[in-house]
Amino acid sequence: MTSPHVRHAGHDHIHREGCGHAAVPHGDHVDYAHDGHLHRPHDGHFDECEIAGHVPHAGHDHTHGDGCGHVAVPHGEHVDYLHDGHRHAVHEDHYDDH
Repeated sequence: MTSPHVRHAGHDHIHREGCGHAAVPHGDHVDYAHDGHLHRPHDGHFDECEIAGHVPHAGHDHTHGDGCGHVAVPHGEHVDYLHDGHRHAVHEDHYDDH
């Protein structure tokens, strides 16, 4: 479940392949990591793109961290890791899908 439509105001940078920000596959679109949050292109502007709620990733036996082989994406006050087409965030003793 994603958050409601939240437009990112005052965003004059155009995200696209090669723009310098990490591209994050997310369902049927691509988000771009920028200033600690994710932007999604939408009808000529960019929206904040976040999952609402707590979505644990079951059966994850890999430990993410420096040198784990997955792209690190700064996200607010923590770091997510791109893994199998989605983002993982450490939460207590498991990972959440972001």
